[in-house]
Amino acid sequence: MDDVTNDLMSPDALLATVGRYNPKTNETLIRAAFAYGERMHDGQFRHSGEPYFTHPIAVAGILAEQLLDDATLITALLHDTIEDTKSTYTEVAELFGDDIAKLVDGVTKLTNLQLSSSETKQAENFRKLFMAMAKDMRVILVKLADRLHNMRTIKAMRPDKQIQKARETMDIYAPLAGRMGMQWMREELEDLAFRVLNPDGRASIIRRFIRLQKETGDVIEKITGDMRAELAEHNIQAQIIGRAKKPYSIWRKMEEKEQGFSRLSDIFGFRVITNSEEDCYRALGVIHRRWFAVPDRFKDYISQPKTNGYRSIHTTVSGRDGKRVEVQIRTQQMHDVAEAGVAAHWSYRDGMRSKNPFAVDPVKWVASLNEQFGAEDDHVDFLEAVRLEMYSDQVFCFTPKGEVVKLPRGATPLDFAYAIHTRIGSACVGAKVDGLRVPLWTRLKNGQSVEIVTAEAQQPQFTWLDIAATGKAKSAIRRALREQDREKFIKLGAELARSAFENVGRKATDKALETAAKTLRLDGGNSVLANLGSSVLTASEVVRAVYPELVKNSDTSIDVGRAVVGMGQGQAHERALCCEPLPGERIVGITQRGRGVIVHAIDCQALSKFEDSPQRWIDLRWQTGIHPPIHSARLYVTIGNDAGVLGRICTLIGEQGANISDLSFTDRKPDFYRLLLSVELRDAEHLHSIISVLTAEDDVAEVARYQNPKDADESVSEIGPELGI
Repeated sequence: MDDVTNDLMSPDALLATVGRYNPKTNETLIRAAFAYGERMHDGQFRHSGEPYFTHPIAVAGILAEQLLDDATLITALLHDTIEDTKSTYTEVAELFGDDIAKLVDGVTKLTNLQLSSSETKQAENFRKLFMAMAKDMRVILVKLADRLHNMRTIKAMRPDKQIQKARETMDIYAPLAGRMGMQWMREELEDLAFRVLNPDGRASIIRRFIRLQKETGDVIEKITGDMRAELAEHNIQAQIIGRAKKPYSIWRKMEEKEQGFSRLSDIFGFRVITNSEEDCYRALGVIHRRWFAVPDRFKDYISQPKTNGYRSIHTTVSGRDGKRVEVQIRTQQMHDVAEAGVAAHWSYRDGMRSKNPFAVDPVKWVASLNEQFGAEDDHVDFLEAVRLEMYSDQVFCFTPKGEVVKLPRGATPLDFAYAIHTRIGSACVGAKVDGLRVPLWTRLKNGQSVEIVTAEAQQPQFTWLDIAATGKAKSAIRRALREQDREKFIKLGAELARSAFENVGRKATDKALETAAKTLRLDGGNSVLANLGSSVLTASEVVRAVYPELVKNSDTSIDVGRAVVGMGQGQAHERALCCEPLPGERIVGITQRGRGVIVHAIDCQALSKFEDSPQRWIDLRWQTGIHPPIHSARLYVTIGNDAGVLGRICTLIGEQGANISDLSFTDRKPDFYRLLLSVELRDAEHLHSIISVLTAEDDVAEVARYQNPKDADESVSEIGPELGI
């Protein structure tokens, strides 16, 4: 939806827009309203310096795009006259009729509500808002269009006013538009508010989208073409529309899933619009047969419509590369309601009120809302009841005492416990939802009452990290686990330190560790070991804190530039992070501007990115006996969760003459740990001997070399591999 102010600077332009869907429009009355509003606002200007009446014209244009009736458009043209000019209710009624005067007066009263004030005042204003909706829903439609245009032109306002309006939009108007089924307006309002509240975050998303398009081409066109061909093969006529999701929608998903942009999958959405309801289900079958359906991502709003009339089938499918796209399937009539929401009741086509069987009666819809909210006498309870209905991306649950706890959708009783207090969360042993005992991994729903069962001796478990959905809960769990495991980490750190110090011919004495603690500004030797065992510090950092000259010398004793043969005079090289090639392995170089040559193993998956750039390839080989003595390689090791196993692993690696420079836990279960080890070694033969020794250990379930194409920043962008299904 673009700002149409410039297209509607005259009554002729506005009437041309209206005439396309309502040839029977009352042209005389609209012209009169245009002239009256222009006269009343004469001499008034917006913050941008434009004549003020450009704003009512733009609001009317937004509503005309929704195919709305004459009364709504005239109200838009006049919506600020009673408030901001010498016009009166009586005069508007005499000139345009009582119905329009009531609508204009209703919008005026809504404009005067300070919806972002204190909770008590805000709750009372919400009551007035719903009362206005009950009288005539078109008042809210005009107000939403008014807010949309103000947000589109918000840059002309003072910065503090921009932030206030943006927060009010994000908290109230955007959710209200979504609740009314006007999803396109909700998304645009959210994105405009996001631009004000977090401009850097929004700019980051847009930059990554641009980069994604350069990397992968037009993904939308490719997927749309695939779907169109698949449906045509099964004789299903359908219109297919693809789009990238709005920046704020992507940002919210990143926050909820705690994932970076490159790991976010369903950033594209597709709509399949068929000729009949039967074809909707046929199309669903075709799509699910052609692509993999993602579990728990299917909803049938055709058989179970939303209260605002919304009908559609939602599914998410995944291609061979694991990337997901969201697909919505609906008929044209369903699509019209999905676009207009409750406003579809007033839509016109060919001069007649559109008879859409899926459009809800707004009077009955608002009455049902007021019935839900009318039972709440307390201002705070009423406000929470309203929010329960309006915020689809959050859940509001209640404590046994009736206090409201706000959580993101997908939250569990464990998140609820930590939201109350960290102490409650850490002591949680169970939960009751609406009086029934449920597992801690249960997903909470709006309005549920949650009771947390605690035990004094309980402590957080590793498995809770997989159950918790909120950052607060996960952070508290990790902190508690670190405290619980301090002794374990100290023991592990001691083994890592012993191996690292022996590697440079020294011993990890208490005095050495105390010296390291002073250099690293930690509280004693045990803090050094605990940080080392929990991967906060690497073994090299600890040794360097005591013997900097030994670590430095071991890294630079041989000229790195002489280790690889095949480069031009003076060319520098780096080992690729994705495959970490070692002496003894076949290698190839890729020229990189500003960095020289990046050395890859010949079987590195990241090389596929350069198949169309043969001029960048260089044939290389290791020069026997001239390679540096230390190279790093990473190993995935799965070990049994038994006492002393970690220590034995460290000892075995040390006995092979290698040093563990870093260690992190990638998975912790009651019966096993999975570790990612960074090992400093000589060459491929040295690596194979370490793998063989570890594999022979009874408590080691698996050892594998870690290689990841996504770690190749010179060959794979932060956005990741090509999208598609």
